[in-house]
Amino acid sequence: MFLAQVAHCYPEHMANFPQQLKELLSYHHTVLDADLRMTFCKALILLRNKNLINPTSLLELFFQLLRCHDKLLRQTLYTHIVSDIKNVNAKHKNNKVNTTLQNFMYTMLRDSNPTAAKISLDVMIELYRRNIWNDAKTVNVITTACFSKVTKVLVASLKFFLGRDEDEKQDSDSESEDDVPTARDLMMRYATNKKTTKRKKKLEKAMKVLKKQKKKSKPEVFNFSAIHLIHDPQDFAEKLLKQLENCKERFEVKMMLMDLISRLVGIHELFLFNFYPFVQRFLQPHQREVTKILLFAAQASHQLVPPEIIQSVLMTIANNFVTDKNSGEVMTVGINAIKEITARCPLAMTEDLLQDLVQYKTHKNKNVMMSARTLIHLFRSLNPEMLQKKFRGKPTEASLEARIHEYGELDAKDYIPGAEVLDVESQKEKGGTQEEDGWESASLSEEEDNEDGEWIDVHHSSDEEQQVVAEKVKSMPIEERKAKAAAVSTSRLLTQEDFHKIRLAQLSKELNSAPGKAAKRKNIEIDDEEEEGRGELLSLRDIEHLHKKPKSDKETRLATAMAGKTDRKEFVKKKTRINPFASSSNKEKKKHKNFMMMRYSHSVRTKNKRSFREKQLALRDALLKKRKRLLK
Repeated sequence: MFLAQVAHCYPEHMANFPQQLKELLSYHHTVLDADLRMTFCKALILLRNKNLINPTSLLELFFQLLRCHDKLLRQTLYTHIVSDIKNVNAKHKNNKVNTTLQNFMYTMLRDSNPTAAKISLDVMIELYRRNIWNDAKTVNVITTACFSKVTKVLVASLKFFLGRDEDEKQDSDSESEDDVPTARDLMMRYATNKKTTKRKKKLEKAMKVLKKQKKKSKPEVFNFSAIHLIHDPQDFAEKLLKQLENCKERFEVKMMLMDLISRLVGIHELFLFNFYPFVQRFLQPHQREVTKILLFAAQASHQLVPPEIIQSVLMTIANNFVTDKNSGEVMTVGINAIKEITARCPLAMTEDLLQDLVQYKTHKNKNVMMSARTLIHLFRSLNPEMLQKKFRGKPTEASLEARIHEYGELDAKDYIPGAEVLDVESQKEKGGTQEEDGWESASLSEEEDNEDGEWIDVHHSSDEEQQVVAEKVKSMPIEERKAKAAAVSTSRLLTQEDFHKIRLAQLSKELNSAPGKAAKRKNIEIDDEEEEGRGELLSLRDIEHLHKKPKSDKETRLATAMAGKTDRKEFVKKKTRINPFASSSNKEKKKHKNFMMMRYSHSVRTKNKRSFREKQLALRDALLKKRKRLLK
């Protein structure tokens, strides 16, 4: 250690010292004493910190030393490897060192020593999470660990692909809502107009649609970016499925493999037709972790899967889960799973199956009833024609435009939907802020001048003009609307205010009734929690969601009651018997005798025939006797 401390002072004399240490450790690390080996490693780390050793050769030596049966040494080497690679890439990416080490890692993951392979994998995962080695090459090296015969290495690599990045989670929480119409706009519009019951109901309905639209318009955050960096996901998924079919690991490991395969199929829209029959074998209500398996089936569904394959999965779920012989929770889980699968692959749903499922709308169990209603609500937006007329609800402009695309069909538009509400030529500025939307300018001015406490001057002209344009658009035929939208999209640059108006017009389509249709009855109320936008991946709550909390069984209630009881030994009658092992007296035995055996005895019959005076005297004698006993 002393020589390592002063090596930078004598560069000529100590030129061969690092190489001698490395050769000594490389050839004799298995027979060296543990403390001596640790001292040599610390000396090499010190020399590396003084930049006297090339990082590539030293790190390769340290990876070889991970085979040693010394836990403290392995922890020290792991910490140094991660920190050293981080320092090498601190200012800029050192591709030369990174490429050399990644190639060496590829051989280390196949090492015969399971401990060395596991720590090498942990190093790569840690470097990926710290955004040091977050490239595709690192991810594809880790994919080779998914086929390891060592269970620890296999599980660690699967957890890497199934885990979430905390930084991306925090980014998803902060979202910009500038270009989405706010609830403040709707409230101000309601406040400035005449207040009627009809307007109030319309406002409540508009707030619900706005909340739904906000959830839909959330930016898609790829929490599973490692899955997106795989070079050949189709080949990777096929190999994983082959490994799953021949897997003899624990059930939890099989579940992780199924989860990863379903995510690969759903995200990359792969064709893996043998996966669906494999999942079908586990779709039984009594199956362990069946809700997660239903989640995997939903995740693996997408629009490019042939509908016939998904139909068999739907029929299996409907036959095994959605039957009256099962409990309400089982039926609810089954309907929720069918809803999530059909949301991703609408062509898989047949009219007969849909008609059977919507009949549960009047089921006595509230959870089943609400799940059936959410299924009805889904098909109102996907394809109302598949529902019976009584389940379609009030037709709106949006529902008239809804249709399910044919298999493999792409809905590519050469215009911005909703752009027909704008003028072909942009309005020039008149008087500064007249171009702005009246409600938006009012809300902005209120925020700016909130401290002054003054009245706000609200301009209505822009909003009135927009309403006039919207009325004109309603009277246009559909082809003319498309032509105008295409003309607007190609002839001018749209501003944020224009997009704001387009979104308001699209929202109004879900509120306004279809042409020639009056609002005859109310829509079925659906919980707002069901209106969450569907991203790439599902959560288990989408399958297990129950609208009503289930009743606790007797064992749960008894356990809760016993947990609330405190120690009650102070209220227990203390034994006064001198010898606790002595037998009971005849008087005590009488107390525990069955009353039917004693009802005809002399003492019981005379007790019932006593007069009031006799009872009074007997009570006095008993009290006196008790008093004497206490005074002794």
